[in-house]
Amino acid sequence: MAHIQVNYFSNVLVKDCQMDVLLPQRTADNPEWTKDTLTDLPVIYLLHGMSDDNTSWLRKTRLERLVKHLPIAIILPNADLSWYSNTTYGMDYYDEIAIELPKIVRELFPQISAKREKNFIAGASMGGYGAYKIALSTNHFSHAAALSGAFNPSGSSETLESFRSKEYWNGVINQRDDFDNSPENLIHLAKQKLALNEPMPKLYAWCGRQDFLYQDNQAFIKNLGALNISVDTEFTNGKHDWYYWDKFIENILEWLPIGYIPEERLC
Repeated sequence: MAHIQVNYFSNVLVKDCQMDVLLPQRTADNPEWTKDTLTDLPVIYLLHGMSDDNTSWLRKTRLERLVKHLPIAIILPNADLSWYSNTTYGMDYYDEIAIELPKIVRELFPQISAKREKNFIAGASMGGYGAYKIALSTNHFSHAAALSGAFNPSGSSETLESFRSKEYWNGVINQRDDFDNSPENLIHLAKQKLALNEPMPKLYAWCGRQDFLYQDNQAFIKNLGALNISVDTEFTNGKHDWYYWDKFIENILEWLPIGYIPEERLC
């Protein structure tokens, strides 16, 4: 894989931004790849969680090694502590990541497909929430996956306030006047998509039983089920930790329609 670090200008945020990009490269490891193989590439937008950035998936997991034999692109954007939302502070991270970024990616990397069936989005924790949020509120992604998804950010939270003050979160996502009908509420977004008769993305969720978000995950998936929206779920032992996200990112790769073959290790 080629690893490209991109600094680009966001017209939405009116500032320089960063993303990391993995692109398949013809090497001795992949001699069968042709120019056609590397055209109209499927792509995974892989979102980070709180306290992380666009480099976290590369620094803390096996990601690059796992996909080195796949003709697929990986886009790793930076969303700061935004919850992939348009904040009341004028920093419209939702618009930048969900709407502007795919256009910039296609301009800079025309070999990446614009087709919905070849665009996927995933993330961990806050990034899992962001993946579902963007997939449910746009028609750009056919599959969305979450590891330890932070699906219910409403109300006060000691976890959130260990990062920033309650006043800060009031302007991001946490204390909107009507969260039930808010664009930050995933169930509301799912109901909107159903009402508009738009195609529903295929959904996957993993969460560990020892994760502090385990109960929220179960409740959220139950609420989707009440809307007849199915989610491919895996609940195993595990905590809110990169050890498990590194382990289960491979399950996401197997779940996606990309022809992933798991690594084999001889003992």
